[in-house]
Amino acid sequence: MDLSLSHLLYGLFTVLIIMTMVFRKGVVLPTLVGTFVIAWVYKGNIVDGFTSIFNANLVAAQELFSIFLIITFMLALLHSLRDLGADKRMIQPIQKLMVNGHVSFFVLVAVTYIISLFFWPTPAVPLICALLVPAAVRSGLPAMIAAVAIALAGQGMALSSDYIVQVAPSLSAASAGIDAESVADKALVMSLIAGGIAILLAYLFNRKSIRSKDDPLNEMEMQTLQTSENSTNKVRTAHLTTWSKVFAVLVPLTLLIVVIYMMYNKLFSGSGDLVGGDGAAFVGGVAVILLLLSTVAFGKHHALDYISNHITDGFVFAFKAMGPVIPIAGFFFLGSPDFSGNILGVEEGPALLFDLVTATQEYLPQSAILAAFSLLVIGIITGLDGSGFSGLPLTGALAASLEASSIDAATLAAIGQMGAIWTGGGTIIAWSSLIAIAGFCGVSVMDLVRKNFFPVMIGLMVMTIVAVFLL
Repeated sequence: MDLSLSHLLYGLFTVLIIMTMVFRKGVVLPTLVGTFVIAWVYKGNIVDGFTSIFNANLVAAQELFSIFLIITFMLALLHSLRDLGADKRMIQPIQKLMVNGHVSFFVLVAVTYIISLFFWPTPAVPLICALLVPAAVRSGLPAMIAAVAIALAGQGMALSSDYIVQVAPSLSAASAGIDAESVADKALVMSLIAGGIAILLAYLFNRKSIRSKDDPLNEMEMQTLQTSENSTNKVRTAHLTTWSKVFAVLVPLTLLIVVIYMMYNKLFSGSGDLVGGDGAAFVGGVAVILLLLSTVAFGKHHALDYISNHITDGFVFAFKAMGPVIPIAGFFFLGSPDFSGNILGVEEGPALLFDLVTATQEYLPQSAILAAFSLLVIGIITGLDGSGFSGLPLTGALAASLEASSIDAATLAAIGQMGAIWTGGGTIIAWSSLIAIAGFCGVSVMDLVRKNFFPVMIGLMVMTIVAVFLL
């Protein structure tokens, strides 16, 4: 295959972007410059370079805007529940289950995983740390081990599959040009394998440090926590207290029904509805109705203002979390024939990245295990920027390029997604959202990284081997 100058430039900028990620720097600038230069060279006109850089971001925004909406509505719902105090009331009864440190560890894992699946870990962590960590520490679980449980279950296992909100699978699938449902299904299984192994190993490695319930060190450690049950405002009118109780039951029950219906529809009805983006849209629509009800309950006469504020806050969070992904996705969309035509303004767009991989494929060992571990390593490298999501357009695009008869693109994309999010999502690097968990639990973030590192890496390696031979 003959490669043009545009192909070589695309390969050069891809390597440059990966190296930028290795050094933990932002990659938005090189992706924007790369899009401009490659389009300019391909079209031979600097004006087309300017228009293509805009088109690339526009195409990426159009493809990914559904992701911004689902984040917005779920965050707005969580904020409205916070107004009522229903968010805290939902998990307060769980404190009674924490009879000792060993049980508390797995209770924290279960609660963090479930809440993070629906609301993402970042907004869920303050709630969990404020209400459950103090109870866990009093039961004998050291604050450091509590932080490990929260990080592995939320930032790792829940976020890496992102099965309910489906931001991560959508990003991976869009760049690979495949159905998000197939990536989501494989990512869910892989996340449970990696998470189950990492959590079990973390417990086994640290079980001897778990104290008895009456150990005086428990109360001493309580004093170092930066959050406590008393840090929240407990002044509630009778009106709000009533609605708080109602929504503390209504919201989790409704979301449980949604999940059961989606699983039934997928496994038994055979209708093919509510999969991939449709499933995320269903969850988002339900969240909107719950948001409407909760804002009306909080302030009947001010509901219009309240819901506007919550949706605005949700959009702000969504764009802060996902905004940088748009220009990155635009660059890697430029390498895919499914999108490059619209970006460059031509009828049939080039397959820049795919052509590069095809041209070098004869020099690479044709091994499914090698391809899988390559995607895992690249995913881990892209996660070094502390985001976890910015590298998904790259791993998705590479997954489509490296697909072979022995391993499909969806499996490779899910493996890359695991590496990127377990790393950058906040489990094994200190400059990620892991800082928030360490801060709320009053522990050293570097010590927390060291506690997580070996369980996570072992879990990811075992997961990759299982994915190659069984998925």
